[in-house]
Amino acid sequence: MIPLTDTHCHLASHKFPAEELESLVANAREAGVTRLVTLGTSTDDCPRQIEIAKQFPGTVFACIGIHPCDVTETTDGWDEHLLCLIEQNPDQVVAIGETGLDYFHPAPEGWTDEAYHQRQRDLLRRHFEIAEQTGRNIVIHTRDRSGKQSLDDALEIARDFAGKVRPLFHCFLGPTENADPIFEIDGIVSFTGIASFKGKNAHDTRQAATHVPLDRIMVETDAPYLAPEPHRGKRNEPAFVRHTADAIAHLRGLTTDEIATATNLVADGFFRFPSTF
Repeated sequence: MIPLTDTHCHLASHKFPAEELESLVANAREAGVTRLVTLGTSTDDCPRQIEIAKQFPGTVFACIGIHPCDVTETTDGWDEHLLCLIEQNPDQVVAIGETGLDYFHPAPEGWTDEAYHQRQRDLLRRHFEIAEQTGRNIVIHTRDRSGKQSLDDALEIARDFAGKVRPLFHCFLGPTENADPIFEIDGIVSFTGIASFKGKNAHDTRQAATHVPLDRIMVETDAPYLAPEPHRGKRNEPAFVRHTADAIAHLRGLTTDEIATATNLVADGFFRFPSTF
């Protein structure tokens, strides 16, 4: 069994009590998931991600950033805070993120949608600048109520950094053609447990997981969210990424080991882990 990498989880989530971390990592290793990337979403959250990475050296790695839903509560100096964390913890911080654009949730009280979305775009651009400055790539969240405006706006910013910062669009929902402009700037997409869902609402995701090039995809849990079948509706955890890999292998007529080999190569190139397995 070839090991897998869970390229996106949130181990500092309140849904993962600190006393459970040892068992969560042990469960992952038992399932053959031997590298976990845990992502920060706020200035308070990011240091905890690094602490967890230090708790499990060589197994857990961190990304740090400001989630788009947290931008209105983020004060000036957040960027210097991130830069300081990277400088102090270069081996633990393997990418910038989770950042991006979220047009799904309404603007918080006191903000118009226009101002809220502009604040998100401003912070996303600054995240790209930090990524370029520190020699790291970037993990992006996009979400809309309908259409794909957040994806289009994120790509517009990403194009300004093409060839300097590689973007990963996590929790890619499809359809396949939405990935084309991502690949034009050497970007990557990653798939969650949604690729294992059977309903028509997951059709676009399954289609994309079937057809996008293997050298441009990774697998993730987004744990504690989006648990794959057969755990759908329950709390997700890194061990379950194997179910997502199994589902994509089935869709593509491949073995899970082939998916593991391909997605690990992509993860190695994107995160530039200090050590590989």
